Amino acid sequence: MGAFAAWGRFVYRFRWLVLGFSGLLLAGSIFAFGQAGSFSNFQPASTQASQALKLIQDELPQPGGSSFDIVFSSQAFAVSDPAFKQAMMTALQPLAADSHIKQVLTPYDTSSDNAAALTSKDGRRALAVVSVRDDFAAARAYYPNLIRLVHSDHLQVQATGTLAINHDFDVYLQADLHRAEFVSLPLALVLLLVVFATVVAALLPLGVGGLAVVGGLAGVGLLARVTEVSTYATNIVTLIGLGVAIDYSLFIVNRFREELNRGHSVEEALAVTMATSGRAVTFSGITVAVGLSAMLFFQGSFLASMGLAGAIVVAIAVLYALTFLASLLALLGPRVNLLRVPLRRRSTGPGLWHAIATAVMRRPLLVLVPVLAVLALAASPFLQLRLANGDVGMLPPNAESRKGYDTLTQQFPGQSLNYISAVVQYSQSGVLTAGRVGDLYDFGQRLQRISGVTRVESVVTSDATISRERYQALLTGPTSNLPAKLADLVHQSVGTKIVVFSVVTSAPAQSDAARTIVHSIRDSAPPSGARVLATGQTAFDIDVIDFILQRMPGAVIFVMIATYLVLFLLVGSVLLPLKAVVMNVISISASFGALVWIFQQGHLSSLLNFSPSSIDPSVPVLLFSIIFGLSMDYEVMLLSRIQEEYLRTGDTRHAVAEGLERSGRLVTGAALIMVAVFSAFGLADVVLIKSIGLGLAIAVVIDATLVRALIVPALMRLLGRANWWAPKPLARLYRRLNLGESERLLPEVAPQALPRAG
Repeated sequence: MGAFAAWGRFVYRFRWLVLGFSGLLLAGSIFAFGQAGSFSNFQPASTQASQALKLIQDELPQPGGSSFDIVFSSQAFAVSDPAFKQAMMTALQPLAADSHIKQVLTPYDTSSDNAAALTSKDGRRALAVVSVRDDFAAARAYYPNLIRLVHSDHLQVQATGTLAINHDFDVYLQADLHRAEFVSLPLALVLLLVVFATVVAALLPLGVGGLAVVGGLAGVGLLARVTEVSTYATNIVTLIGLGVAIDYSLFIVNRFREELNRGHSVEEALAVTMATSGRAVTFSGITVAVGLSAMLFFQGSFLASMGLAGAIVVAIAVLYALTFLASLLALLGPRVNLLRVPLRRRSTGPGLWHAIATAVMRRPLLVLVPVLAVLALAASPFLQLRLANGDVGMLPPNAESRKGYDTLTQQFPGQSLNYISAVVQYSQSGVLTAGRVGDLYDFGQRLQRISGVTRVESVVTSDATISRERYQALLTGPTSNLPAKLADLVHQSVGTKIVVFSVVTSAPAQSDAARTIVHSIRDSAPPSGARVLATGQTAFDIDVIDFILQRMPGAVIFVMIATYLVLFLLVGSVLLPLKAVVMNVISISASFGALVWIFQQGHLSSLLNFSPSSIDPSVPVLLFSIIFGLSMDYEVMLLSRIQEEYLRTGDTRHAVAEGLERSGRLVTGAALIMVAVFSAFGLADVVLIKSIGLGLAIAVVIDATLVRALIVPALMRLLGRANWWAPKPLARLYRRLNLGESERLLPEVAPQALPRAG
């Protein structure tokens, strides 16, 4: 008796004990919610942009605390009108009196130069810059209370800036999660009722899905206590957890009912179910976890924690499927078919999937060539992929902080400019010597000559009328002789070993022109004895993309090899795993092409309510990791059933047709449920979640239709008995590992049907 069959018998005999264990696991998950850490998004610390930013933070005075901006607008009054000032100051008074507030800066209480920067070009909008006493992590908790203090009966009020934008991300992510659950769970229930035609059987997968999500969220919350975890993690965990848990449960419940219908006792039905579907679910969970492990190659970024979070929820889904669900099936027995839904039942004999498989295998090349051509066409937009870090543009156009940001950049002077920091770092302290000041002056002049640079702000470029020699004299002499503006620049931009140049350009942060400027800064000849580092939004864009592209090949190769090995352990063949890996790459490429077509090129943008933009570099990594694992989910289920039929008959054509017939309806049902879950996340307002949800839904549709229904039968027909071939040493290894558990449960196995060694 194999291990999985033995587990099924154990669960049957100790069903209340196993159910109790599941209850303890749920109680532990609920308790863990109270111990969860905080979530944040962060950039890899090893990049040049991160290193430069850390130098600035370590050596230069920081303002402390965090901030947000408030834009006041009026169609009736100009900013210069006393009525506008009165309305604005009245609206800000409760905020200014709050103990959390450090400073509120308006056009009415600052110098004329600053007042001009805080007044819009049309003179009908004013900006208030609000500084709080605490850093971002603490301030984000009480920001909602602060902004509620600001309201006006006469002026339009829009909040934007760091705290406001991040607050809106938190709000929209939570709303996206609740909406997805509200939409996907009822749809999943309807589809499960169609698949099972009984209420009890349909409710079981939903129960397992709910438990898996609770456990996954608890696990990722605990993970956040020991490492940094992305704010998107809860959405991704829910998305993956619901999808795989419902899928796994669907296959197990269906097989259990099938074995009961064959006349087996409850114990025997559960043993066979665990040895077939339970085994396939375990291997499927491993393949999904292997796919998610690709993200572990991106250590130092939030992607690594997302990989761990995904693996946690998949492991919990498998655990609940083999314990909680198995024990409930043992308790229910034939009552799993209670509360039948009045749906027309399929007639006996070969059905639709058997007919499709037979038709495909009759003309395999006639099917294979056009299908591959269609997938290649779908993948073609991926060649135009453009990557850039997501920013406020990932919020929906109607989000208040995004509207405020758009108003700020379009209406206020200087707000649309892009600032790139060039950090000159020396190995020894004392940067303002005569020789170094001269070198810094020359470096500043080189920066100003870079194409696209508007101006350079630094201690050696603050005044074009001051010569190189005069800067040397001023900056090496007594600080009391420095002009006020220059003294302030020295304080703000000169550390013990660094000098910071602020390179200003009108090129948008994500544009190719801005990226060219960053590369030019980094390629510039540094001052003698120093090195130059660049940071800022554009620099982070470049570095994060390079960080991902450098590690992506290793992650892809590892996942392919690991998946290949897992599938070999499942089927004992060397060709079927290779076919599965290649088909996965093809279907993933097609879904990536669709992603670029929709979100980068902007098709369907008005329908889906988003602004077209470059793809966030984390999206291809997340999609590849998740899709590769989930595609193998169906591959494992289908190959397991085909292998079972092949071991029974030794006829590949019959095995493919019968395996597709027996699993096709379930694969279709499971795919529809996953599409429902993923499409619900495609309704998200945050573009990153929307793109991942739709990307996964498209991938599942491609995988469950074109790949599983057409390409798999065609290729297996062309390969024939070679499908099951393995070299003699590997065949012996497979038999020695004794993982082909299902064949020991078959009532009759034809000797010629066993996989042949080379």
